[in-house]
Amino acid sequence: MRILNYLLLSVADPARSEAFYSNLLGIKPVENSPSFVLYVLPNGIRLGLWIRGEIEPAPRDAGGLEIGFSEDNDAAVTATYEDWSAKGATILQSPTRMDFGFTFTAEDPDGHRLRVFAVAANPR
Repeated sequence: MRILNYLLLSVADPARSEAFYSNLLGIKPVENSPSFVLYVLPNGIRLGLWIRGEIEPAPRDAGGLEIGFSEDNDAAVTATYEDWSAKGATILQSPTRMDFGFTFTAEDPDGHRLRVFAVAANPR
């Protein structure tokens, strides 16, 4: 059985991205080199940050991709928004209610979108 357990992002500067993600996630990478950084998140998903110039075949702009972080409730979304804002994350969308639930969106130094959300009890 195939398991989706690894996300790989192309980045311009792995050291800059490592500083950003270590700050935001509150964890340190398990691997860190000049061209690659790897995190193992508490749920077991791996997040790799690979220097764009070494990826073969070369990455293309995928468009519309977001990395989602689910929270248990609206208060947790708001707390994460306040935490990430205080840590200097660029906020693209302030906390707002949408059809599926309560959410906000930030971006990393390379423009990858990070969506934090809590699914509504009765989504429309």
